[in-house]
Amino acid sequence: MEINLSDAVKAKLSRVAAKQGKKEESLVQEAVERLVDYDDWFMRQVEKGLAQVERNETVKDEEVGARIEKLITERQRRS
Repeated sequence: MEINLSDAVKAKLSRVAAKQGKKEESLVQEAVERLVDYDDWFMRQVEKGLAQVERNETVKDEEVGARIEKLITERQRRS
């Protein structure tokens, strides 16, 4: 597989690789793996959420607001 990168991205990649003491190809491989892993995780989360909606396991707007307010209050007390 080949990818085409702009000169600006190539320069950034070279700088990052040099700072990390890695080869540019290895950084690209790591980045692609992270992207693919994240997309896979994200899609699973979306599917899980949609399944919860189908089972009517949702939270009303008012309850979400109340939960957020409670979390904020608790964190402010700890600070």
